[in-house]
Amino acid sequence: MAETKQITRYERVKQILDQAAAGGATDYDGKGLFWQMPLSQLLEVKIYGVRMIAPPKAPAAACCHGTAEAETRSATSGLIRGLRAQAPFDGTQYPALPWGGKTVAPDDIGFIADWIDGGCPPDDHQITFEVQGTTTTARETIDASNVEVEARTFDVYDGSPNEYTYKYGEVKQRMNIDCMSETDIDKLRSAFRQLYHLNKWPEDRRSYNNMALIHQNHCQHGWERFLPWHRIYLYEFEQVLQDVVPGVTMPYWDFTMPKYCPDHPEKGDIIPRSFQAFLTDESIHFLEKADPELPKPAARKLLKEMVEKNKRYTSPTTFFADVEKMTEKKYTEGAHRKRFIDALLAANALWYPLRYPAEYLGGTINTVIHYHYPTADDMQQILALKTFRDFGGGSFYDDSFGFLDQNPHNTMHIWTGGLNSNAAKDPPAEGYAAQLAADPAKQRNRSVRVTGRRMHTREDLYSQPASGDMLSNLTASFDPVFWPIHANIDRTWHEWQQLNPHSLPTDLASVLTPWSYTIADTLDMARFGYEYVKCAFVIPVGLETPVGRFVSKPISLPDAVRKSFEQAEVRLHRVPQLPRSCFIRVFLNLPGANASTSIEDPHYAGYLAIFGHADCIGGPGHCDLPPSRPRQYDQRPRHHNTPRNHRVNVTKTAKRLIDEGAQSLQITLVVIGADYCEDTELLRLDGVSLDFLD
Repeated sequence: MAETKQITRYERVKQILDQAAAGGATDYDGKGLFWQMPLSQLLEVKIYGVRMIAPPKAPAAACCHGTAEAETRSATSGLIRGLRAQAPFDGTQYPALPWGGKTVAPDDIGFIADWIDGGCPPDDHQITFEVQGTTTTARETIDASNVEVEARTFDVYDGSPNEYTYKYGEVKQRMNIDCMSETDIDKLRSAFRQLYHLNKWPEDRRSYNNMALIHQNHCQHGWERFLPWHRIYLYEFEQVLQDVVPGVTMPYWDFTMPKYCPDHPEKGDIIPRSFQAFLTDESIHFLEKADPELPKPAARKLLKEMVEKNKRYTSPTTFFADVEKMTEKKYTEGAHRKRFIDALLAANALWYPLRYPAEYLGGTINTVIHYHYPTADDMQQILALKTFRDFGGGSFYDDSFGFLDQNPHNTMHIWTGGLNSNAAKDPPAEGYAAQLAADPAKQRNRSVRVTGRRMHTREDLYSQPASGDMLSNLTASFDPVFWPIHANIDRTWHEWQQLNPHSLPTDLASVLTPWSYTIADTLDMARFGYEYVKCAFVIPVGLETPVGRFVSKPISLPDAVRKSFEQAEVRLHRVPQLPRSCFIRVFLNLPGANASTSIEDPHYAGYLAIFGHADCIGGPGHCDLPPSRPRQYDQRPRHHNTPRNHRVNVTKTAKRLIDEGAQSLQITLVVIGADYCEDTELLRLDGVSLDFLD
């Protein structure tokens, strides 16, 4: 006889789902058995973007013929739709819930729906239910005859690709900052903002100032440690960013892209838009109530001309020139100027007021500094170098300043730092000014002054230095634009390594202070868990059922991608050992492709071949999928049945379609079995991605 006891409706809901899921090994988008989460988290949880419990619905307005009809809260909840096999859990995108388990009886689904419509109470309605034990058995095989074999269309993941791959321990992707979504840029801003906040605790090693001081005190330039040292510095800084915002990576700035007009850079974008200054609606509200207040006529003018037109500014010089033009000069000086800087810093944590890119007191980088902005030809010449001595620098025994270190590295520091034409309006501290007057030779070192500065304090950020912080090694890392520049330097080194795998720096055992890494440790960037891609788009699928014929929804491409990319790949993520051998053909912008579609079709992009696993030779559980991460202290090598990732180079087809005017790309996968017929019951995979590389 089954044991009986008093339990709440909420406990009964969890019991029903536990019993149905017994034997399943699904982790539900990395969240595990989500119904076992604390109730507060369950009410918010999303599985692949679908909210499991819909938010409370506002009362519907009555029409003139009586009470308005509206969908109940349960009817719009992903959990109920999944249990009832309704879209998107009807096989068109995801299978019915629970994945890998048993179907829930209609009466039990109704019970869960009533609990949701009743407000999801945690402790009401004590009712007597049978308490049935749940046992864990080998994962059941889903009957493929019940799976829809027509093409299923899958949505692109609306979050960062790094969020998707994070749960499986795949390498993260450092992306081209000009190809990132605004959502991802905002997460990067949030990470920087949190590190700035930690400056309040001077001893916290994670604070932005302490991370920047590492460069001031230990930076390596002009010899072979330049590239290895900065690879570690980027990695260590990126780890701190991920401590506060998991999944964030350090993007790179490809400063030779056409939008920066390398031949005439003063006519280009100067720096990435994400690092430029701008005002928001919140900025205007702040300025209207600040001390001193910005008068409403001036505020309305800036709202209309700056905010609504989404104007961005490369420096405080260009910003305040526009403010003066739109309002009055007095609002660009004194306390008003400080309040504007407060507003700009609040709007964009990647903007930095001690930065004057492309500004050289009326001249250009060529005429005043006698440098030239790096071009694509410059980069090709650098990549054509054959020895590490020439490319990255020489050792103690063969002193040499690497060409990459000189240009583009040094040039981009000079470009982004610039010279402040307003410096004379805010002279340096008393005493230092007297020194300059007595010894004009000291003027040449004025830009490297750090003594007495309290970095990143507001008084420091309000100041008017002679040049931007990027112009000096001692201050460069305090400007956030330092990081994407160095990420691109690191990416260039990685490209050169692929061309010259046997050309290494000497003194590989040298330790890179202040850490314990050696130069040898830095040679393979993959061991630090990242790769460089221009941008990527992830389409989650799920391992629970065969996908039939996979078709993605059209993937809209950013202009920066359509105009230029070196390589495009379709990647299949976490493909388990398949029981039969097969070919997987990839088509672009041909959703109707099938086994009879010729590989001569212009939309055919490539294929991969998978060698089948065949029948299992072991006992129960031998060929079950291993967990995505081993348990603690499990030192055994990777499990033989760990799902694999596969890549198909689709560059040729992607470029041709884009050249013909395609604004988006759509992926179709067709599985061809060993009998050369289409196999719609074989392929399982967790996701598909489309990745572009520079």
